[in-house]
Formats: sequence, C-alpha cells, structure tokens
Amino acid sequence: MRRPRDYDAEMKLLAHKAKALQERKLRELGQLVTATGADGLGVDVLAGVLVNAAATTDMVQREEWRTAGAAFFLRGKLATSAAKGNPRRAAAPRSPEPAAGAAGAG
Repeated sequence: MRRPRDYDAEMKLLAHKAKALQERKLRELGQLVTATGADGLGVDVLAGVLVNAAATTDMVQREEWRTAGAAFFLRGKLATSAAKGNPRRAAAPRSPEPAAGAAGAG
C-alpha cells in the first residue's frame, strides 16, 4: 500500500527553495551593481534610475539597454576566457555598437 504524501513537508521544502532563490537573486543583483560600477552612485540616484527604467514603455530604449547589457556580459565572458587561457574565445572580434538613435531609423 502506498504511503500518503506529506504535503506539509513538500510545502516546507518549496518554501525553503523559494527563499534560497530569492537570496541568490538578491546576492547576484548586488554583484551586478558592483561589477558595473554603479555602487559609486548614491542610493537615491540608483533607485531613481531603476524606477525610471521599470516605468519606461519605449521599446527602442529598452532594446538599447538590453543590447548594452548583453555587451557587458559578453565582455565579462571574453575576459574570463582570456584569463583561463582560451585564446580562441579571447580573440573573438567585437561587433561595433550602433550609433545612438540608429535603431529603427529607416
């Protein structure tokens, strides 16, 4: 005969996993702020930037931010590969970033 499921234990496990994910997310956000150099900004300035970014509905602006963010992470991966001695990844050419306002011009 099968044992009944222990829903309380499963809920506790899920709550523990959710808490761990939230803590990891917070820690990674702090690391990102530090890695970008934004930790030099005042808390009020940083909060204002984030509030404006979250409120922006301009999809062109969001795409520019996304591209800049992807380039930031790509530079980090290339630097890490170079440090680990992977010359093929380290020598990968970078594509030039488009001029401001070039997106959507037609």
